[in-house]
Amino acid sequence: MSKSCCRSCGAPLTETFVDLGVSPLANSFLKQEKLQAMEPFYPLHVYVCAECFLVQLEEFESPDHIFSDYLYFSSFSQAWLDHANAYAGKMVERLGLGAGSLVVEIASNDGYLLQYFQQRGVPVLGVEPAANVAKVAEEKGVPSHVAFFGVETAKRLKAEGKGADLMAANNVLAHVPDINDFVAGFKILLKPAGTITFEFPHLQRLIAENQFDTVYHEHFSYLSLLALDKLFARHGLAVYDVERLPTHGGSLRLFVRHAEDDSRPVTTAVEDVRAGEAEAGLHRIDTYRSFGRKVVETKREVLRFLIEAHADGKRVVGYGAPAKGNTLLNYLGVGPEFVAFTVDRSPYKQGLYLPGTRIPILSPDAIIEAKPDYVLILPWNLKDEIVAQMAEVRSWGGKFVVPIPTVQVL
Repeated sequence: MSKSCCRSCGAPLTETFVDLGVSPLANSFLKQEKLQAMEPFYPLHVYVCAECFLVQLEEFESPDHIFSDYLYFSSFSQAWLDHANAYAGKMVERLGLGAGSLVVEIASNDGYLLQYFQQRGVPVLGVEPAANVAKVAEEKGVPSHVAFFGVETAKRLKAEGKGADLMAANNVLAHVPDINDFVAGFKILLKPAGTITFEFPHLQRLIAENQFDTVYHEHFSYLSLLALDKLFARHGLAVYDVERLPTHGGSLRLFVRHAEDDSRPVTTAVEDVRAGEAEAGLHRIDTYRSFGRKVVETKREVLRFLIEAHADGKRVVGYGAPAKGNTLLNYLGVGPEFVAFTVDRSPYKQGLYLPGTRIPILSPDAIIEAKPDYVLILPWNLKDEIVAQMAEVRSWGGKFVVPIPTVQVL
């Protein structure tokens, strides 16, 4: 029984959502000289708050330790760059942004998004905690403030005369342990008629499609509109529109304004998502309790495929080194004996080893040289892009395998 309290509403956490055992930090890749050293593992035991229904992990490592030197660079996915470019165009038109506006992105990474606002003549500012990643953005000409975002950072920026017409927070809300301080910062920095957009993988899709590998220590929370409505209301903010997105296995993009700004009424799309979550049972604790049983069955299925493939003399390698892949492989207990190596387009990861499983990370050319029978796609949300990039695999009869929600051989 957990003695922790909900990071959103403070209620005691006593209900388990899923328990994935213990795992290392999903983005703590290993250098060769560290392979003989001890590696810290932490529980991946996810709870759900019975009061506000926020699904969450306990905090074992500080965000400063996890994110201050980070190896995830958004610009290595063309699909994600296309998504960012389309978003920038849409927001400029919808909100009437121009040379007198300011777009602030929280967790701006390597400038992957803000560059597209700059190209459209809109001033930008990135707030990014990882100095090594922010440096890449600065080299592109994207102004970046190195800091964790919250009330203190927002007050400092406001004191410098900054106020945002648009604040973007893509796949970051789940990454903050002090979610109340984080959201309060938006209230401070947003102009009276400004808009915030939050993008995040939708908990409803995670449950429906068994996306348990999106659980890792960098994700402190797993989000629904149900839980966020309560959180935003506590900080004087309100959701006025929402879009469903295909990214990351199914995401929501929330449009949020000051609660007192009545110039934009709540759309029917918001009510539709609320109704969909209610129909899926997200307001009932039994829905969350049943998820763990599906996860165990998927574990057995993926292991069965790997064992049978090797029994038949087939060679399996991986594609990608995403955090979700590390959760999956560590939960399975699978190492190089089943997945000989994996590859990644990011040169920052090549030559390193996956945390926990110690599987080597090579360049994509290694697949062409090795000609494996199966390529296990770990970032399954990018499977179409990867299959297209690696079409040569078909030339020797190789096949692609997607592990989530169930094993699929493509």
